[in-house]
Amino acid sequence: MEVQTSSLKQVRKTAGYTQAQLAQLTGVSRQTIIATERGDYAPSVYLALRIARALGTAVEEIFSLQEET
Repeated sequence: MEVQTSSLKQVRKTAGYTQAQLAQLTGVSRQTIIATERGDYAPSVYLALRIARALGTAVEEIFSLQEET
C-alpha cells in the first residue's frame, strides 16, 4: 500500500500556513513537510495526527491509502 498525500499542500495553503509554520506547529523540520507533500515520506500515525490537528481537519482528508498494482 502507498500513502497518498496529494491534498496536504492544498489543505495547508487553505489553512494559511507556510511549510515552515506547519513544521513548527508539528515539531518536525521543514524538509519533512516538503517530503511529505511530495509523497517521498509517509508520516507515522502520530505525525499524521499532529498535522491534521494543526490544520483543523481529519487525517482522512489529508492522507489516504492506495493499493499498489
